[in-house]
Amino acid sequence: MPNGIPSHDTFGRVFSVIDPKQFEASFIPWVQGISQTVKGVIAIDGKTLRRSHDQSAGKKALHLVSAWAGENRLVLAQLATEEKSNEITAFPLLVEHLALSGCMVTSDAMGTQTQIAEQSIEQGGDYALALKDNHANLCDEVKATVALAEKEGCVSPAWESARQVEKGHGRLEIREYWTLSDPEILAYVDPGHQWKGVCGRGIVRAHLELKITKETCYFLLSFSSVKTVSTAIRSHGGIENSLHWVLDVAFREEEARVRLGHTDESLAVLRHTSVNVLRQERSSRVGIHAKRLKAGWDNQYLLRVLDGVHEMQLP
Repeated sequence: MPNGIPSHDTFGRVFSVIDPKQFEASFIPWVQGISQTVKGVIAIDGKTLRRSHDQSAGKKALHLVSAWAGENRLVLAQLATEEKSNEITAFPLLVEHLALSGCMVTSDAMGTQTQIAEQSIEQGGDYALALKDNHANLCDEVKATVALAEKEGCVSPAWESARQVEKGHGRLEIREYWTLSDPEILAYVDPGHQWKGVCGRGIVRAHLELKITKETCYFLLSFSSVKTVSTAIRSHGGIENSLHWVLDVAFREEEARVRLGHTDESLAVLRHTSVNVLRQERSSRVGIHAKRLKAGWDNQYLLRVLDGVHEMQLP
């Protein structure tokens, strides 16, 4: 530029006046252009940018709900909310933007909604939604069914089970999976047929020997294959390990104090864009943080990354 690289404050002012809704509206079609081949698990989860609050101005920390394609390692969409409690309304709006044919939507208990189940099926996908106390009656019914089945030895052909044992980093982790696909029991648990496409329930019990801890989780499923359950549950953890952790470590998102105008939300979208393009650049076998540094030091490598952006554009 004629007057050199803009200052830190200039960038801040520019991003503070960019309409984040328009920014997100540009992001989603761009990703959709490269997500036609997305298959497997699409994990949806929220993340709070804890230092983006401004107490003097009465501004709360930004909370962002994101959709992550684990197999493709791409952020497919994101939606900002004012606070964590608004995830309930954000989840259906986010799912609307996703091409779910051949995919499976996974979510924690906040996303376990009848609307999410309906959208997933109508958009050609499946779902595995966690059950917790926000659906207390339904969760209690599932727990009672599991307890009864265990007492009887799980001898019914409607039950499928699998077991995984992993050892590494000084710890032993045992995961046990069960699925139940008995139509009579499912009709009893959901007499009003509120959950579209539900044809199974999943139970995951994890035992971590290092901390001597046990945890049992319950899920509503639109399928009954126990192998698919194990894949879905393990893949859902990718949004924490491969996205949220990378944003905190490689981009130091958790430490960012940007809060003027729309800067926090606009930069969050920009970070997601950066994660996508850097993951697509595969000539350099280093982490995201090292790729960022290399792009800043080496203009040829930067152009290679940007060429990848060009190739990812919609036709």
